Amino acid sequence: MVSVCIATYNGDLFIQKQLKSIIKQLNKEDEIIISDDGSTDRTIELITAFNDDRIKIFENKNSQGPIGNFENALRKASGDIIFLADQDDEWMADKINKHLLHHQSADLVISNAIVKDERNNIIFESFFLERNSKPGFWNNVLRNSYIGCCMSFNKKILEQALPFPKGIHMHDWWIGLVAELTGKTFFFDEPLIYYVRHDNNASGTLIKSLPFKLQLKNRIRLLTASVQLILNNAKKS
Repeated sequence: MVSVCIATYNGDLFIQKQLKSIIKQLNKEDEIIISDDGSTDRTIELITAFNDDRIKIFENKNSQGPIGNFENALRKASGDIIFLADQDDEWMADKINKHLLHHQSADLVISNAIVKDERNNIIFESFFLERNSKPGFWNNVLRNSYIGCCMSFNKKILEQALPFPKGIHMHDWWIGLVAELTGKTFFFDEPLIYYVRHDNNASGTLIKSLPFKLQLKNRIRLLTASVQLILNNAKKS
């Protein structure tokens, strides 16, 4: 069973196209878990209009922000393999099946993406090339390759990653590091989504740079959480 987890907030410009690209890849037993952070536009209306019982909507009573919103979605997921999806991207055909093939030997799979803007202009042909994406814990502490919209992972990684440590910069970065520490990852070079960058993205990947002090603070928090994860697993074994 596959769970696709989407965190939504005022995404009515993009959500229909994204859901259409995902739904046609699902089996009957699969699900889409949507956690909405209090959208004030037509996002919920447009999602409901699909009238598909595989889509399960959970509306937050209080704003959670992107990290808390995704954590809420992940806690509701029932699938053996969990995909993360952004509300404003578009999946290419057969993304799910191609990921599942590599999950036969990997706990986390991340595939490449074509990066474009909201007007469909291609910005980068390869996210991996632009980001210099590669596996390895320390490689990804220094320069994160793990963007959630390109990732899928199994229950083992999800159980290790939850609850998200307080104060982390982004959930997908943490999940990627958890997989580096506790499982096997696979970088799949084929682009399987159109990764849309625009001014209202919750994440500034490829379009914004944080101040150095904040970058350092983020990495210290992730390293602290990683050490705690290692210690906790050592106690269990």
